[in-house]
Amino acid sequence: MDVKQYMQQLGQQARAAGREISKAESGRKNNALLKIAEAIAAGSAEIASENRKDLEAGKQNGMDPASLDRLELTPARIQAMIEGLKQVAALPDPVGEITNLNYQPSGIQVGQMRVPLGVIGIIYESRPNVTVDAAALCLKSGNACILRGGSESIYSNRAIAAAIASGLAEAGLPQQAVQVVETTDRAAVGELITMKDYVDVIVPRGGKSLIERISAEATIPVIKHLDGICHVYIDGKADIDKAVAIAMNAKTHRYGVCNAMETLLVAESIAATVLPILAEQYTAKNVELRGCLKTCSLIKNAVRATEEDWHTEYLAPILAIKIVADIDEAIAHINHYSSAHTEAIVTEDYTLARRFLREVDSSSVMVNASTRFADGFEYGLGAEIGISTDKLHARGPVGLHGLTSLKFIVLGDGHIRQ
Repeated sequence: MDVKQYMQQLGQQARAAGREISKAESGRKNNALLKIAEAIAAGSAEIASENRKDLEAGKQNGMDPASLDRLELTPARIQAMIEGLKQVAALPDPVGEITNLNYQPSGIQVGQMRVPLGVIGIIYESRPNVTVDAAALCLKSGNACILRGGSESIYSNRAIAAAIASGLAEAGLPQQAVQVVETTDRAAVGELITMKDYVDVIVPRGGKSLIERISAEATIPVIKHLDGICHVYIDGKADIDKAVAIAMNAKTHRYGVCNAMETLLVAESIAATVLPILAEQYTAKNVELRGCLKTCSLIKNAVRATEEDWHTEYLAPILAIKIVADIDEAIAHINHYSSAHTEAIVTEDYTLARRFLREVDSSSVMVNASTRFADGFEYGLGAEIGISTDKLHARGPVGLHGLTSLKFIVLGDGHIRQ
């Protein structure tokens, strides 16, 4: 069977399974999620073993440290996958929820009902835990899904897929509701993003080149984000201890993630106080600092930043730093250079905090908190299928509600239009 035939078969199976999943009661879907969690726990040693094959192949192929970090399934990450499934099972089911039901002058009632999207195609790189997150959210929201992970995580994804299939079978739901593309042939992606008869939406998760390709070639709606160029602005009225803790965590907690801070903005009035402290701590963690002229005058080991640095998502221990006059310059910089992912302000000034929340045009905007909180699990969504920097149809971490749509419903009692 060639790639086109194979993908068409997956699509047909997903469409059929999607119809059954869309009408499954919450209890059945929740039971399936818990059974999948049990299967992953029981198969954790096998999953870890298969993941080591991917890691070894990645090292031999010269994969960079940030990518290897995203690929690795540590015991803690496997446990997080299990907890994510349980958390999604515990969340309210959005499917069938009716809102805004009101009587109209004609006597009819008009409202909106939340419904599944149908079949979701998800294309991702490196992180095999996405396989579980995607499966959990799609199942709970009544959608079938076709998952295409990167070739670098093929062994991990196959092992996880086996656990998912086992859990679905034990729960009495169609195993085809979650299908992992078995071939590593890149042509499979081209087929998936153009199968309009079988797939309703595409969600790409990965590097900029992948997402740009999907956005350009897909004939199906795409929920996406291109970059995670996240900012922290330390205001002149910031608490120094909070500022240092947040700026360190936002950058150094994990480097190879989209919600890590890539540019630090510091108000000129507080720069001489806070930057030397931060510079010492960043240097201790071997973070390379690239700064504006004023920053370089305060931090002797900083190198001069270029225009390209303000546009760059490093995903590495590199940080761009700019000293700004005030919040006006900070907001202007963010709205110009940001990828509209996540931005944070550190300040004790309530009025400035509200201005920042209102005027910064990103999918997540924070006050006195690390950008690392921009995550579906941390937002109480159970997990996320991605972080959308689009404004339609979903924005920010895409959880259960982001994988559903609304349709209008009308309730009458023999009403006819006059």
